[in-house]
Amino acid sequence: MKRLMLGNEAVARGAYESGVKVSTAYPGTPSTEITEFIAKYEEIYAQWSPNEKVALEVAIGSSISGARSICAMKHVGLNVAADPLFTVSYTGVNGGLVIIVADDPGMHSSQNEQDSRYYARSAHIPMLEPSDSQEAKDFVKEAFNISEKYDTPVLIRLTTRLSHSQSLVKTSQPDEVALKEYNKDATKYVMMPGMAIKRHVVVENRMNQITEDASKFVLNDASYDDLEVGFITSGIPYQYVKEVFPNASVLKLGMVNPLPKSLIQDFCSKVKKVYIIEELEPIFEEQIKSWGIEVIGKDLLTVQGEYSANLLKEKIKNEDLNLAAAETLPGRPPVLCAGCPHRSIYYRLNKLGKHATGDIGCYTLGAIEPLKGLDTCIDMGASIPMLHGIEKARGREYTKDWVAIIGDSTFVHSGITGLIDIVYNKGCSTVMILDNSTTGMTGHQDNPATGVTLKGEKTKQLDLPLLCKSVGINRVRVVDPFKYKDLENAITEETSIEEPSVIIAKAPCQLLDKHSVPKQNYIDVEKCKDCGMCLKLGCPAIKKSHGIMVIDDTLCVGCNLCIGVCKFQAIKKAGVQ
Repeated sequence: MKRLMLGNEAVARGAYESGVKVSTAYPGTPSTEITEFIAKYEEIYAQWSPNEKVALEVAIGSSISGARSICAMKHVGLNVAADPLFTVSYTGVNGGLVIIVADDPGMHSSQNEQDSRYYARSAHIPMLEPSDSQEAKDFVKEAFNISEKYDTPVLIRLTTRLSHSQSLVKTSQPDEVALKEYNKDATKYVMMPGMAIKRHVVVENRMNQITEDASKFVLNDASYDDLEVGFITSGIPYQYVKEVFPNASVLKLGMVNPLPKSLIQDFCSKVKKVYIIEELEPIFEEQIKSWGIEVIGKDLLTVQGEYSANLLKEKIKNEDLNLAAAETLPGRPPVLCAGCPHRSIYYRLNKLGKHATGDIGCYTLGAIEPLKGLDTCIDMGASIPMLHGIEKARGREYTKDWVAIIGDSTFVHSGITGLIDIVYNKGCSTVMILDNSTTGMTGHQDNPATGVTLKGEKTKQLDLPLLCKSVGINRVRVVDPFKYKDLENAITEETSIEEPSVIIAKAPCQLLDKHSVPKQNYIDVEKCKDCGMCLKLGCPAIKKSHGIMVIDDTLCVGCNLCIGVCKFQAIKKAGVQ
């Protein structure tokens, strides 16, 4: 049977057809839907983990016990999981272990562009890269075969465009895969120096064997047509090459680490001019040039952002091409949703003249106009230790004008250790945990603080106030961000004291309850003085239309934040006089 599937859904189908027993992840765009789709298969145990390191360690344990296991994350999540990644390369596997990493060329939802192929090379782990949804499914199945044949974890690289685009996929029944027998073997699985140094030899021999075999893998496909010009490419860029140069010779690499050296040498010997088309870093290009082969790559094409058919048309001149100008679309900056409780936080911080070290989540959008509520954003969990660093550099008197901002899911992911650091090293920072009871930015996934598992089952709910107290924070306050006076008082008082404190601003994401019918607000044009104060909230429901201030009732959720900032009582609740 064939049907349209997102690349992420096809990966999930590949896991199901491969007989996977355990699936782990931490949600991160563009990889999130992989594990959400996997969770729909009752045969597979699937979970959200507190962070990517834990997710990979759970999958490693499952693999060593004999079960086929899969772990998914986005590119920056692989940074978090790098510690176990490099060592599981040494230990190898028992049941197959496949790690999906979704890169984000163009930074559609990420703080950097990162090429995860470097991890594959550095950790000495084979990596595959599909070019459509059918290959996404098929490559997962092949990855498990490679994993068990060569006793290695296997990385599969996706990108945003593949993860979130659809193409036809032919499905099949799942394989019957029995659990492999577990045999205790400390020399294989206990990576103390004496064992690890011997396993390093195993890793090198394994990669040499895969390199030799890679030229025969069906994953790598050379097709010859016009021998005047040819392309070496992989993943989504292959689709652009085929669209723009349908008659060119193409070597499509399904295995991107290690490279099939003899196949590449053979291809380049037959084609007069060879272009390397790879998104982000010149990883193919540098290796191929090191073999003494002349190719054209990043001297012509960029290392930044996504590629496209239009880019190839522009950069690679060909007299047979009908060059068309790329369509220019208007920009649409991201914005906090109407009624978002985070908006109140930033408005009050600005009113009080406070700075904030920020973190990763939908609340990061508070950094942009008009709220301008964050000073920094580096990585998951960085807000708390960064504020501690500012305090130790500049003194407590300076940081009385600062807070650290972090969400509930991010706090569980990697904020707790930063809070412990403040307590242990006698800091005085004020931390604000914005608890909206979800992992909002990636699409409302549950986390340990919500008390619901990925499968929708009730479980123990992490008590954030108790947790903060247990690590040594004596002052923990829970406030409603829509109770403005309480919020202002909490910020003012906690930033003035000489000990660390935590303010938990607790209010649910307005998008969680799809069934509520809010009473929207409206603007009384007779009372409105056109001062623009309500626009400073950055609420998408408030705008100026035909010279007057209005509230879009299709967006307004009746949070009342605008009522609180209007000095002229011009904003009112619908149905209330």
